[in-house]
Formats: sequence, C-alpha cells, structure tokens
Amino acid sequence: MATPCCFPLFGFVLAALGLGSFELFGGWTMWVFLGLVLISLLGLSFSYRKHRCTWPLLVAVPSAILIYYSYLFIDAEYWTTLIYIGMFGLLVASGIDYYRMRLHNKNAIIELQSIITCPICGHKKEETMPVDACQYFYECESCHSRLKPKEGDCCVFCSYGTVKCPPIQSGEKCC
Repeated sequence: MATPCCFPLFGFVLAALGLGSFELFGGWTMWVFLGLVLISLLGLSFSYRKHRCTWPLLVAVPSAILIYYSYLFIDAEYWTTLIYIGMFGLLVASGIDYYRMRLHNKNAIIELQSIITCPICGHKKEETMPVDACQYFYECESCHSRLKPKEGDCCVFCSYGTVKCPPIQSGEKCC
C-alpha cells in the first residue's frame, strides 16, 4: 500500500466503484493523491526503522516535496510534468527500498536447529528444520503422539520448537 506504483490501481478501483463521478462536484481527487504520497513516505520511514538505509528516504522526501510544491504553488499548465517526475522519484525510492529489504533479509542468520517439546509427555529433542518445506506433522519418539501445529501457526516448529521455522525467521510467509 505504501508504494507509489499502486496509485493507478487505487484509482482504478475507486473509479470502478463509481467514486470518479464525485470529481464533478469538487476537486478532491488530488487531495487523495497527496494523501497517498504521505502514506508512501510513512511506509518508507517504517522500512527505514527496520533496515536503517537512508537511500530510499533521500530519494523519496525530495520527490514528495516536488509533488506538493508543484501542486500547491505552480500554475496548472506546468505542474503535471513535475508531478510525474516526483512520482518517478517515489517509484525509484520504492525500488531501492525493496532491494535493500531483500538484501537485509538475505544477510540475516537463519538458525536451523530447534528443540521441539512434546506438549503431551514433555519430551524434548533437537531437530534440524527443513529449509525448503514446512513440517506439518511430527511424531514424538517418546510417547509416539502425532503433533500438528497450533491454530495460526504454519508448522510444528513454530508451535512447539524453541526457534521459529526458516521462512518465518527470514520475514517471509511459510507454506
């Protein structure tokens, strides 16, 4: 939601819902657009807090200022080009942010060993978690009960292990 490339999608959905006809009764569409620019800046600032890379913000803040300045202070015949330049800057900032986020997640150390504890008998065993698949079932070697994940968890390691599964550790969705 915080990427500027989604603006056309939002516009399409709003027009499909019939909200484009309200533009005839007042010029609020540009104010919604400016609100989406603020949402984009907020998303990039939250992302900054996670990976501490200033490059996306160094591109996004001047782009957002250019958009606001061109809409609020420049004549209507010139502001469209400046708004598109600002939009392109926000798109570049989102691309840099996406790349940095992927780089940040790749450098994270993924722990593959987890001690799984049977909730029935309390038996503990260190297991190696699979990297390329979810382990939905696990059989306790002490009481031979078949464990499955708790509701809301993706695998037995997320439910009964000391360490979450590798996809969750890297910030991705698990199977």
